[in-house]
Amino acid sequence: MLNRKKAPAIKDAVNMSLQLPPYVAFTLNNGVPVYTVQAGSQEVLQVELLFFAGLWYEQQELLSATTNFLLKNGTKTKTAFQLNEQVEYYGAYLSRGCFNDVSNITLHCLNKHLPHLLPVVSEIVTESVFPEDELVIYKNNQLQRLDINLKKCEFVGNRLIDEYVYGRNHPYGRYSTAEAFQNIQREQLVDFYQSHYVNGNCIILVSGKLPADLEQQLNLSLGHLPLQGNRPDIKPIATAPLVEKKHRVSNDEQGIQGAIRIARPFPTRHHPDFLGMQVLNNVLGGYFSSRLMNNIREDKGYTYGIHSYIQSHLHHASLHISTEAGLEVCEPAIAEIYKEMSLLCNEPVSAEELGLVRNYMMGGLLGDLDGPFQIMSRWKTYLLNNLPPDYFQQSLQTIRSITPDQLQQLAQQYLQPDSFYELVVV
Repeated sequence: MLNRKKAPAIKDAVNMSLQLPPYVAFTLNNGVPVYTVQAGSQEVLQVELLFFAGLWYEQQELLSATTNFLLKNGTKTKTAFQLNEQVEYYGAYLSRGCFNDVSNITLHCLNKHLPHLLPVVSEIVTESVFPEDELVIYKNNQLQRLDINLKKCEFVGNRLIDEYVYGRNHPYGRYSTAEAFQNIQREQLVDFYQSHYVNGNCIILVSGKLPADLEQQLNLSLGHLPLQGNRPDIKPIATAPLVEKKHRVSNDEQGIQGAIRIARPFPTRHHPDFLGMQVLNNVLGGYFSSRLMNNIREDKGYTYGIHSYIQSHLHHASLHISTEAGLEVCEPAIAEIYKEMSLLCNEPVSAEELGLVRNYMMGGLLGDLDGPFQIMSRWKTYLLNNLPPDYFQQSLQTIRSITPDQLQQLAQQYLQPDSFYELVVV
């Protein structure tokens, strides 16, 4: 019997034995690959169709995002209301999203209702019609939202820093404009839809408590579609970063705070330094007890929160530091950011601080294994980036074994102030 008067032994998270549950793969009749994770005790599942139809593949600004948004807004036989009503009748949730490299259609439902809902997904993939009135409503809503957001310094800061790092005409450096919304025509949406959805390159991810006849159900609704199972050929697109590194932008004369964005180009997940830099990033500003938080929030009180992160896309990546602060302390905050970078370059991280970061990161990985959807999310990252199956174990090994000297060497290579673009929007 459990003795509740005695506290359980504390285990060091670093020493925990973690395993990423494997996926099971098969191929539909049309050649589309399916990756499945059987996990969880609840009778629910997630079906995600990934299309190579993100910003990287559009020939006109906002074409991919607009096409993806309007997928659910009417088919040849159903209005947007009828589609939503059919999904909600079964207590399901059908969403779509567009990102830099891919777009998706995601279904969450009880597994017993999958036979009724997969035909809806199939209909959206092959029979969306993009009604002109729905496009007009979408444009008006987006223009109003854009007008409001452009008054926010943090919104403007996020747009501009990507432009500085990647270039305004690069897919990762583009951002929405009123003119771009107004230029979108229905015929362009239909063409993009036919190329990248109806006949597009697709990967299917399914996770949860899977029905025994999952493969048959997927083949029945999706296996006959003209989808492609191969990744599209990628044409390299060179970044065109700005030459000038320091920028101050006045956006609101009556504003009382500024958005600070500091960023630099960075290698992708395939680079040998990537996993080590994830550890160094957490030391710098990747979690609540990081150096930037302790200094700029806790000690100086310049901001409510500051964080650093690696923005990793399929083809390029960047390292970012982001915060908002009062106008009078923006410049002192930037000085403190560079001070923390300098300390990491000149002094090894203490064993105590590194131990705290190791435990934090191991806890994060443990959370990523909590449930089938989280497990599949990690596999999704590995699959899209063409990473080896043992990448999870490589991550664990790096967290457990990286040394203070190795972190200092990484800091000296990647945390030099003259490598960063610096932006303040007020």
